Amino acid sequence: MSTAKKDYKRVTVKSLVEMKSNGEKISMLTAYDYTMAKIVDGAGVDVILVGDSASNVMAGHETTLPITLDQMIYHASSVIRAIDRALIVVDIPFGSYQSDPKEALRSAIRIMKESGGHAVKMEGGKEIKESIKRILNAGIPVMGHLGLTPQSIYKFGTYTVRAKEEEEAQKLKEDALMLERIGCFAIVLEKVPAKLAKEVADSLTIPIIGIGAGNGVDGQVLVTHDMLGMTHEFNPRFLRRYLDLYTEMTKAFKQYVTDVKAVDFPNDNEQY
Repeated sequence: MSTAKKDYKRVTVKSLVEMKSNGEKISMLTAYDYTMAKIVDGAGVDVILVGDSASNVMAGHETTLPITLDQMIYHASSVIRAIDRALIVVDIPFGSYQSDPKEALRSAIRIMKESGGHAVKMEGGKEIKESIKRILNAGIPVMGHLGLTPQSIYKFGTYTVRAKEEEEAQKLKEDALMLERIGCFAIVLEKVPAKLAKEVADSLTIPIIGIGAGNGVDGQVLVTHDMLGMTHEFNPRFLRRYLDLYTEMTKAFKQYVTDVKAVDFPNDNEQY
């Protein structure tokens, strides 16, 4: 079991590499708004991901594809205003970096300048190598993302575990090594076999953050709304629900409706 080795008043990309070196696991959660980010940061979470999962969680889309760069900047700006300690990583959304390295750089610069984010995250390996290099050359930290890449859902056709076959596993290992070599500061591995994820984590000096990738990696990330139980339709094996807020919030809302209709709220002590 790992224990904290250092008290980081502000978490940076350098801090994460130090955590891995010291055997300290890295905690990462999502946030898309000021209020949630304030709570997550105050709890001591190391990294807050302003994920394109906002497309699902906040806007109700079936996939992450519809969210725009402007919308990601809006969410990231809200999160940045809330935090004191965490490193803020912002997803570059689908369609904002895949086709042209110059467009990728423009998108990353907009995120950094207009939101104040600390780093960006990009899905893919060698196919987006030139885009990543151009962003890194501009001094913008990049977190990679391999395995199940939700922006490619229509290519995969399913959200099932990736890299179970040797050919895909080998490509993932090669992509991870390439991402480290060109300068990414960390990589998210999503929904891949635990044995493969540990092998990748052990072979690299940069941190590997897992989601559905077992406990042999350097840290974990979950969608906050999922781990709090605010969502209830999504039930993958890797998800641990720490609360059941869907039930608790529904009870509270129903009680509020009852109290209003019964003229029990507001009572004498709740009015002027």
